[in-house]
Amino acid sequence: MTIHLWQAFLIGVVYYLGQMGTPWVSLAGTHTIMRPLVNGALVGLILGDPVKGTIYGAAIQLPFLAWIGAGGAVPMDTALAGTLGTALGMASNVSPSVAITLAVPISLVGTMIWVLHMTVDITFVHMADKAAEEGNLNRIDFLHVWPPQITMFLFSVIPAMLAAYFGAGPVKQVIGGLAGTPLHVLTVIGGILQALGIAMNLHAMSSKGTIVFFLLGFMVAVYSNLAILPIAIFAAIIAYVYTQLFLKRGEKA
Repeated sequence: MTIHLWQAFLIGVVYYLGQMGTPWVSLAGTHTIMRPLVNGALVGLILGDPVKGTIYGAAIQLPFLAWIGAGGAVPMDTALAGTLGTALGMASNVSPSVAITLAVPISLVGTMIWVLHMTVDITFVHMADKAAEEGNLNRIDFLHVWPPQITMFLFSVIPAMLAAYFGAGPVKQVIGGLAGTPLHVLTVIGGILQALGIAMNLHAMSSKGTIVFFLLGFMVAVYSNLAILPIAIFAAIIAYVYTQLFLKRGEKA
């Protein structure tokens, strides 16, 4: 698969939407678009195969199931992992497991972009402090929104676009050189990363006493032969009933 320049640009825009911090375009907001499951589907749509993009995105999502950013710290960039991992995986026609091994180091590179962006934004904070001393509220509003967003657009769209456009060819060559045992090893490592993500998520769930719901969903999915969609609808109904009957009752008590 060849990634054209306009497709690479749109992939960069998807990465920007996952980083921007403000739902300018979609009410889904950053914390939805930043997930590989979501941005993988969007990248697949751009490349002409949304189903395949969703499959890649779902696979890349697994190692990041327990991802959390505390304060301004970003341990891994899930938005870049999903967008570039899916794009390069589809372009090089590798398995989703191999795409995971591409996405994880990409997510670490994304943290550098985030740090650079936040470092530049400090300049706008000092400018806003000066405007506050002058009592210029309009300038504070402007500095709070537009310069950081323009900076984020440049720092996210350009690197992601260049990586998607120029990176597909080198990745194909590397994958071709790894054919055989090395590629099989990468596939196994990708499977381990998925298991690690699930294990981390289970650990987080058990600490909150919600593991029973995971076990219930697992048993229903395995033994009921239902599709994912009705199971998700049943899960939403159970979650609603549980929060209404138990959690709110506990808050009132």
